[in-house]
Amino acid sequence: MGCPFHNDPFARARREEGVVKTEFQEKEIPMLLRYKEVRKAAKDWKTFSSDAPFRVVIPSEEDVRSVRQLPIETDPPDHTEYRKLVEPYFRRPQQPEVIEAVEGLVDRMMEEAIAADSLEAVKEFALPLQSRALAHMLKMPPSEAETWIGWGTHVFRTEDGSRTGSALDDYIARQLDLAEKDPGDNFFGFLSEVEFRGRPLTRAEKEGFANLTFAGGRDTVINSITFILHFFAGQPEQLEWLRAHPGAVTTATEEFVRAASPLAHIGRVCPVETTVGEHTVPANERISLNWASANRDETVFEKPEEIRLDRKPNPHVGFGSGAHACLGAHQARLVLRSLLKSLVARVARIDLLDKEDNLEAISRFTRTAGFRRLELRMHAR
Repeated sequence: MGCPFHNDPFARARREEGVVKTEFQEKEIPMLLRYKEVRKAAKDWKTFSSDAPFRVVIPSEEDVRSVRQLPIETDPPDHTEYRKLVEPYFRRPQQPEVIEAVEGLVDRMMEEAIAADSLEAVKEFALPLQSRALAHMLKMPPSEAETWIGWGTHVFRTEDGSRTGSALDDYIARQLDLAEKDPGDNFFGFLSEVEFRGRPLTRAEKEGFANLTFAGGRDTVINSITFILHFFAGQPEQLEWLRAHPGAVTTATEEFVRAASPLAHIGRVCPVETTVGEHTVPANERISLNWASANRDETVFEKPEEIRLDRKPNPHVGFGSGAHACLGAHQARLVLRSLLKSLVARVARIDLLDKEDNLEAISRFTRTAGFRRLELRMHAR
C-alpha cells in the first residue's frame, strides 16, 4: 500500500553527488544529502559542532533574535546537562492527563471545522491547534495560547518576509518577571526555580530555553498538520484505509513526519578545518545536514517517493538524530496522532477548495514546505 506525493528536489544530486556545495549568505557550504552521512555527522558533535549561537539554523538568525537558544546551541557536556534539566516538561506529552487534554482539544476543533462551510487550515486550524496544545504541555492557562496565535506561523518573520521577534521577546520577559515574583506551577515558574550545576539559571539561560520552546516547534508542527490534511483531501481512499486499520495511527504518524520533513536542514560548525566529501571546510565555517533529503534516501527507504501509512521499519530523521534530536518530538507526535485519530473518528472526507504552496528555496533547490493558505471543507461521518 502506498501512494506518490510531491517530487523530491534533491533526488538527482543525492544519487549522483551525495554532498553538494550550496550558497547561503554569500558563502558556499557543503550540504550532506545521503542518510548515512547525515546521521554520522549528526552524531559527531566534536567535528560538526552546535556550539555556535545563531548559526545552527540556516540561514543564520543573528538578524532576527538576540538570544542564544538552549539547549540546541551547545554541545556535550553542557548540552547533556541543559537538556536533562528541562526534559521533564518536554516529556509531559507522554502523561495520560496531557494526552487526554490534547485529544479532547483536537476533537473540539475538528467538530468546529466540520460545522463550518469552509476552513482556512493554516490560520484557522493548524496555528491555533499548535498553540493551544503547547499550553497544555507548558501548564499555561488556555487564554495564553490566544496571544501566541497572534504571532502568526513564524515568530521571527511575517508572511511578507519582514523580520520581527520583538513580540516573543517582550512576552518572555514579562512571563519571567512574573515568575521571579511568584513562580507558580508552569514552565516559567519551573525555569525560575530549577538549578543548573548548583546555581539558579541566569536570565539569559531562561530566555534561551523559552525562546527555543516557542520558536522551535511552531512552523514545523503547523506544516505537518496541513500536510496531513492536504494529503487526505487528495487521497480519500487512504483515510478509509486508516479507518479500517486504526492500529496504524502510530506508523502513519511517523510516515507523515518522514514525508513532510518539516525542518528541511540544519547547520553545524566545524571547529577545525575538515574535509566533507570532496570539499574542504575551513575552521569555523558551516555545513548543512539535509534531513529532507536523507528521509528520501533510496538505499534506506523502499520507494521513498510513496507515502505508506504502514511503513515499517521507518528510521526517519524528521526529528533529527544524535544528541541534538528534537526535544519537542513527544509533543509533535501527540498532536499528529491526535489529529489522525480525530480524522478517522469524525471525518468522512475532505474537499480541497484552494491552496497556495509555501515554497522553500534551499540554494538551487526548491521544495514545498507546507502552505501559505489551504482552503478545505470537512464532511462529517
